[in-house]
Amino acid sequence: MDAVMTNLRISLIQGATIWHDPAGNREYYGDLIAPLHDTTDLVILPETFTSGFSNDAIGDAETVDGPSVAWMREQAAKIGAALTGSVQIREGEGVYNRLIFATPDGGLQMYDKRHLFRYAREHERYAAGRERLTVAWKGWRICPLVCYDLRFPVYSRNRFDVERAGGLDYDLLIYVANWPSARDHAWKTLLRARAMENLCFVAGLNRVGEDGNGIHYSGDSAVIDYLGHPISECQDMEVVSTTTLLGAELAAYRERFPAMLDGDRFTLA
Repeated sequence: MDAVMTNLRISLIQGATIWHDPAGNREYYGDLIAPLHDTTDLVILPETFTSGFSNDAIGDAETVDGPSVAWMREQAAKIGAALTGSVQIREGEGVYNRLIFATPDGGLQMYDKRHLFRYAREHERYAAGRERLTVAWKGWRICPLVCYDLRFPVYSRNRFDVERAGGLDYDLLIYVANWPSARDHAWKTLLRARAMENLCFVAGLNRVGEDGNGIHYSGDSAVIDYLGHPISECQDMEVVSTTTLLGAELAAYRERFPAMLDGDRFTLA
């Protein structure tokens, strides 16, 4: 981490995604985002926020040049903040559960979900990503991941290299999700574990409501500090929650408790 680091304001948009309605969801989430103009640095939307988590939505997958990515760029410019969330994107012969990170200047970075949810047969319909993404934004290094990725600590690992500026891969780990309430204990527990083991802040953003398959989502979105303590937690309702992450406190903790110096070196394949 840089010696001098500003604070970062992040906003969780915990909404009730409309089943298989991209245009309706863009309007719905646009209304929730609009009041955040000039009040935040980063806005986080759920996984597959234009459709809900659905294997059947693959038939309506857009390209990167489609309306949903264009909408994300427009929203980022309007509110003066970065915007991230995932949508189904068709590229070549495959469709990816692709996280988009859009910035107000029109910049676009992308991450394809690596771990596909076998329990729901996601792996039979979608293509898996291969490369982890780290984004530099407002003096922070951010690693955005998608839902099921949360269960795989090796892939999420914050590696340390003494020769690299800042040393660690990232300062903030993000998970966007459609995580059913039936497994809410795992969601809450793993978010805290990822924060503690990686000496970082973690933001987990989940949806609420019931999807077209009758699956209920209780939200439980949260921002967790590097000690595993929740800074903010959302209940089972539509809510927009903004939290300020204190960069100096994170840097001071890493200085006091430099566990990363004893970590194992490895390469992600």
